[in-house]
Amino acid sequence: MTSTDNPQSLSDHTDARAIALGFAAIVGAMLPAVLDQTILATALPTIAGELGNVTDLSWVVTAYVVAAAATTPLWGKLGDRHGRKRMLELSLIVFVSSSALCAAAQDITQLIATRLLQGVAAGGLMTLAMAVVGDLVAPRQRGRYQGYIAATFAVATIVGPLLGGVLVESASWRWVFLVNLPLGAAALAGLAWRLPAPEQSRPEQPLDTVGAALLAGTTSAFMLTCIWGGDRFGWGSPENVGLIGVTVLLGVALVARERRSADPIVPLYLLRTRPVAVASGALFLATAALFAITVFVPLFLQTTTGASPTEAGLLLAPAMLGITVSTTLTGRSIAKTGRYKRFPVAGLLLMSAALVLLAALAGEPSQLAVGIGLVVFGFGFGMVGQVLIVAVQNSVERRELGVATATTGFFRAVGGAVGAAVLGAVFAAQAGHGGTGIADGVQTVFLVAAPLALLGALIVLLLDEVPLAERLSPARG
Repeated sequence: MTSTDNPQSLSDHTDARAIALGFAAIVGAMLPAVLDQTILATALPTIAGELGNVTDLSWVVTAYVVAAAATTPLWGKLGDRHGRKRMLELSLIVFVSSSALCAAAQDITQLIATRLLQGVAAGGLMTLAMAVVGDLVAPRQRGRYQGYIAATFAVATIVGPLLGGVLVESASWRWVFLVNLPLGAAALAGLAWRLPAPEQSRPEQPLDTVGAALLAGTTSAFMLTCIWGGDRFGWGSPENVGLIGVTVLLGVALVARERRSADPIVPLYLLRTRPVAVASGALFLATAALFAITVFVPLFLQTTTGASPTEAGLLLAPAMLGITVSTTLTGRSIAKTGRYKRFPVAGLLLMSAALVLLAALAGEPSQLAVGIGLVVFGFGFGMVGQVLIVAVQNSVERRELGVATATTGFFRAVGGAVGAAVLGAVFAAQAGHGGTGIADGVQTVFLVAAPLALLGALIVLLLDEVPLAERLSPARG
């Protein structure tokens, strides 16, 4: 075994430059998947005009989101069994290949099918990138590096739609996908050359493929219920009731299967451990509250302050600025003190306060006042996600880093779907026609989202703070 295969040796002998290069490769691998969540927004009208069948265009987005969420736990498990670096490289190869297929699509059906494959790979990229950080840096430093990942997400949220618009206007919508090829190739080279591969023990039990299929089916049915409910189908429609029934049946079968499996895809005992349970619940609620900002603030600004769609999107930049500053300061503090529990508590309280502030401003909105509220929200949100991931990774054995990280990512994705569904239903029930009705609806959305963040803060109070080690350990990642 070489020195780079041993995590203790890596901690002792690898300099900061080598770690930085390895981390840059991780971010480079994750970046295309993050961009593809937002870059397509400005290209969809052009795609509809060229490929036709605009009624099915929503599937281009839905297929990606659902596939990524449904396969996240499976990728985490595969990483634990076969090596997180190896699985990260595999998911990147699949993502880049499917991006090329998306660019070559000749009709909407082909594009949806290739986007589905792309979403499967994206589930691996996003969860394994965060898990691999646990193989690269010591627990005390993880908050800082996970913060950089969170900042990358924030920047991509702003840059994605703008980059998509530039590519569509200057070249073709196909370049929205083709841009992933050089990015992916560079990241793949970086992973191969700069990311260490810790020694991996051979799995003793076969992969629980039945459990994986049941989990994917349950997740897909549930997310489609949230996405379609109240939009494509009424909440009480036969189609939606049928999806709910499928979700329940598959969910019961999944629990029964995982109780019997020798090596379950999602070990149920993990969900009973306090750090994983607390982090999963808090991330679920924080992401649900986030949708009040990312979905409804642009709509609110357009209808009440006269901002154009592009201006409304750019006005989300204060939130992203708050996230970037917050994650950086939080990570540095954790690296220095080893203390982390106070940050997600404070962050969720700030998120709740910001939502209340935005609700109060809804009656007499101004772009400056809304910007201040968004900075406060972003500063709070930046203290939550990466810190809770650090807490989870610090509480599990090294061999379970992947599945534990994937579990929190899964609840984050489901929280987004539920948040969009619930807050969308609240908005639809309150908003009438015209700007005033929309303002009332958005105000109600903020007031509903604020207690979600507050509840998340109360849940985090249950977290036991375990001291963070200053060095990597072969036994505990």
